[in-house]
Amino acid sequence: MSTATVSRVVHGLDRVRSSTRQRVLETIEALHYVPDGAAQSLSRRRKEVIGLVSVERLGPESDIEQMTLLFVDEVLRGVEASLREVGWSLLISFVQSGDHAYKRLQSMSGKVDGLLIAEGIIEAQQLAHLSARLPIVLIAGSPGERDVDVVAVDNRSGTVALVAHLVEVHGRRRLFYVAGPAEAPDAQERRAAFERVLADHPEATSAGFLEGRFSSPSGEEAARKILASGRRELPDAVVCGNDLMAMGVIRAFGAAGVNVPADVAVVGFDDLYPGALLTPPLTTVRQPMRLLGERASARLLKRIKDPRLPHKVELLPTELVLRASCGCTSEAVPTAATKASRAKNHGARAVSARKKVSS
Repeated sequence: MSTATVSRVVHGLDRVRSSTRQRVLETIEALHYVPDGAAQSLSRRRKEVIGLVSVERLGPESDIEQMTLLFVDEVLRGVEASLREVGWSLLISFVQSGDHAYKRLQSMSGKVDGLLIAEGIIEAQQLAHLSARLPIVLIAGSPGERDVDVVAVDNRSGTVALVAHLVEVHGRRRLFYVAGPAEAPDAQERRAAFERVLADHPEATSAGFLEGRFSSPSGEEAARKILASGRRELPDAVVCGNDLMAMGVIRAFGAAGVNVPADVAVVGFDDLYPGALLTPPLTTVRQPMRLLGERASARLLKRIKDPRLPHKVELLPTELVLRASCGCTSEAVPTAATKASRAKNHGARAVSARKKVSS
């Protein structure tokens, strides 16, 4: 039996008689043979591995839950689902922002066919140099990026809907904002959207600002800053750049006897599962985290196959999720069907009124 015949069986190719295929498979099973992945990669001129790199922001916290891994875990599941369909592998690395991040990315570039980079962890010039060596897709990168592919969510419309809801529906006027790290594109987009709502609503004002780290302890730090001003100076609402910081705010407020939402409304962004289990449950903006991973991975595979593809920025939609932490109750949160019914009834009443006037 020739080596070529065995190779065709191992790779699932045709042109092998069923009896011969069965003999080869039985021999492989008896010998416990496992194909050499490195040798296969050489023959195909591809490693069939992509890398996923995410930033690790170090602070006083060290608990794994505080390092935004709840978000990364969801994205990772989406990436794995996409790669599972094509049989490729994933190499994961967490790096600190700064020069160390670029060195780590350079090291990984020789081990993979392409890179998924989460958030803004390297400078534009470094990114340009790296993208000249291998395909790159940014996850949650800046929508203004033009040198590489970007898959992100519509942070602006989601934040605008959230903050406008606080102002217009609940009458919250003094809003404190807890932002994410200044270098993170998501944080930049969400803060800009918050400021846009304040500009569009003269009745609303900023009650303060703190730059957090997308971690629960930085949310607690913001709450302590707010509490230090005294109970009479409490804002009407605290808008957080992500759910983890909102969880920290609610925890610190609860320990200090501040009632959410009666005293202060608190909202987040992400719709991490633990937020729905809080007391009160967290009002937030849902971003499709797994879909982020799926779309980014699919885009990277396309670019690996055809490096000449034009660069693309894809924004995924977000959804406002209303729960009790903003002041909504289950009866006060209309479903899509209820909204449609109200709109239909309103239109019917308007038509009826016009008929009466004309008659």
